[in-house]
Amino acid sequence: MKKIKYIAFSVCVLCSVLFAPVQAQDYTRLSEHTLMGTARYVGMSGAMSAIGGDPSAVLDNPAGLGLYQRTEVLLTFDETIDYTRQIGTSNKHVRSHFMCPQASIVISLPTFTVNPSGVQSFNFMLGYRRMHAYNRTFDAVGKADASLGALLPDFGLAINRSRFNTANALLLKEWGYSNEYTFDWSMNIGHRWYLGLGLHIQDYMFSANAVYTEAFDTISAEGSVYANRNDASLQFSGASCNLSAGVIYRPLQWLRFGFGLQTPSIGTIHAYTSGVFRAQTDSLRFSYAPDLRYDDRSFHLPLHLSTSAAFQFGAYGMLSLQYDYYHAKGRDDIHSLRAGLEVVPVMGFYLNAGYAMESTFKSTTPAGIDPSFDRQDTYSVLPRWSQYASCAIGYRGTYVMVQAAYQYRWQHMDLYAHEAAQPYNMRTDTHRIVLTIGWHKN
Repeated sequence: MKKIKYIAFSVCVLCSVLFAPVQAQDYTRLSEHTLMGTARYVGMSGAMSAIGGDPSAVLDNPAGLGLYQRTEVLLTFDETIDYTRQIGTSNKHVRSHFMCPQASIVISLPTFTVNPSGVQSFNFMLGYRRMHAYNRTFDAVGKADASLGALLPDFGLAINRSRFNTANALLLKEWGYSNEYTFDWSMNIGHRWYLGLGLHIQDYMFSANAVYTEAFDTISAEGSVYANRNDASLQFSGASCNLSAGVIYRPLQWLRFGFGLQTPSIGTIHAYTSGVFRAQTDSLRFSYAPDLRYDDRSFHLPLHLSTSAAFQFGAYGMLSLQYDYYHAKGRDDIHSLRAGLEVVPVMGFYLNAGYAMESTFKSTTPAGIDPSFDRQDTYSVLPRWSQYASCAIGYRGTYVMVQAAYQYRWQHMDLYAHEAAQPYNMRTDTHRIVLTIGWHKN
């Protein structure tokens, strides 16, 4: 019932924004996404906007639904292992999780027209996909750096730590998910033009706990070490929605061009935050513990553009190249290059391989401390770039299909303990095994 309430409210805010904008670090978390979906989509590293014929590809370009000439049901399972470490140290955490990242039903309704240039079919799809899974632990240490305590007098707290700390450490644990539920429609005009529209609804659930500590080189007469410690927790849930449109043009039998557009997602989150900041010196014993905070905020996620070209080699396979662009005012632009290959060695069987690189191409500063210091989650995770390499194998029978894929992703991130801190350089290596099973009716 709670999820239905969020979804209904998100549709309403398409016309108006009723709450204050979401904070920068929350925006970054909401914007994160991963190349997940069917095994075929994963195997081609998402380079399928001009190919279509796959429920995950439809979410980049709804016109790809027009390539379907049959009714189809697909379900995907995913086992993921993440290795997150701080570059230059031995700190490493391993986390694994099993999930169902994709489910869909496609209904194809042919028109049975005798006009070869007329509308050949209308297709519809109800789908679900997981856009991102928050399942990582950051364990980072640093040396001389600006102190969090030195920033707090500006927020009315009686602490004056202007010196650099000689050692600091941050332990951050995150978990949660972002899901998308879709309804898409398309039409096939003369097997040359494919047009599509989609309505997408997202829901989010995120939790994090963080402990940040600082130690100083000054020791009091009593032998006490100057130290700061910040404990923070954050939970938020929410929903949003967007619209999508796309076109695929097939001027020649062996050539396709695709273009997809997703409007910015508009929605709200409900956040719960709490924290305790402690500063210890030879003359000060200070503890700041705000009550649990409730915070309703609106957000706009990036506009997404996708352009691609696909080259078909008869019945033996195809090559696809794709460029994706994510844009939001006042935020980092994200650029993605993808390439995918499909080979059909024997009719009914196919092999896939793919590569993708995604980068911000810009150096962003971390999120600032909340002006009232009511939110103690001062840390920020800023992804810099990700690379994907993948392969897949599949079989399509008369009624049944089976697909399996493997994906390796390596990602670099900057982790900030607070707005004046130097970043910890983090890297996550992800191994993903995907299995898709389905039924279709020719």
